[in-house]
Amino acid sequence: MANCKYEYVRNYEVVDKCLPNCWIVVRLDGKNFHRFSEDHKFSKPNDDRALSLMRHSARDVMDEFKDVVIAYGQSDEFSFILKKTTTQFSRRASKLMSNMVSLFSSSYVFHWKEYFDAPLQYPPAFDGRVVLYPSDKNMRDYLSWRQADCHINNMYNTCFWSLVQDGGLSPKEAEERLRGTFSSDKNELLFSEFKINYNDLPEIYRKGSVLIWEARDEVTVKDSTVGGDDPSSKKREIVRQRRRVVCLHVDIIRDAFWEEHPDILAGT
Repeated sequence: MANCKYEYVRNYEVVDKCLPNCWIVVRLDGKNFHRFSEDHKFSKPNDDRALSLMRHSARDVMDEFKDVVIAYGQSDEFSFILKKTTTQFSRRASKLMSNMVSLFSSSYVFHWKEYFDAPLQYPPAFDGRVVLYPSDKNMRDYLSWRQADCHINNMYNTCFWSLVQDGGLSPKEAEERLRGTFSSDKNELLFSEFKINYNDLPEIYRKGSVLIWEARDEVTVKDSTVGGDDPSSKKREIVRQRRRVVCLHVDIIRDAFWEEHPDILAGT
């Protein structure tokens, strides 16, 4: 209501507009997903159903937020990078975060039955945060940090669950066995005791999921027949280029990925 005497309360609202010329990163994390995964009997160390559902929800976010140039996900988290020039929601951090978190969460619940036979026992929850990075290097280093974290966590979990499921140790014993070990120790443990070459594991587990936009030609056939003309001779193809979200499981730490996809840093 315009000119209402109570309208002054709007002055207490914090304007949280993100700084200009910065990459906007919105990261979503599953809340207490350790318990959630146990209650819903996720496969360990990696559940392909859960990872696929996370990717599906992330695609839904990117389809709605076209200014997301790249997204990276692993385990129960996903990071969305909006281009520096985005003006969505007037760059308000709270609006961007709340809309992305709510869409991701609702998509996760909505599509659950497509990936799991058992019903949800209770609603999952995701938290979110917004971080600004002023330079391309800062943004790339952020993604490198998340991918390095994916590798570290997956190596530990692969060792831990191999010791529990195949080595006969209790969770506490497996945790004690791995305490203070380095990557080389874990690689040796996996190969010598379980004949697992860590580098042979699927890349989705070791490198996570990278979602980017890719332009593809889409061909449609139009019927341009007139009157009684032979329809077979009056078909014509129309080629349009459309952007689609594609998923990759690749190294985003080295330069090769960024050289192959220069449009990401260009923000197009």
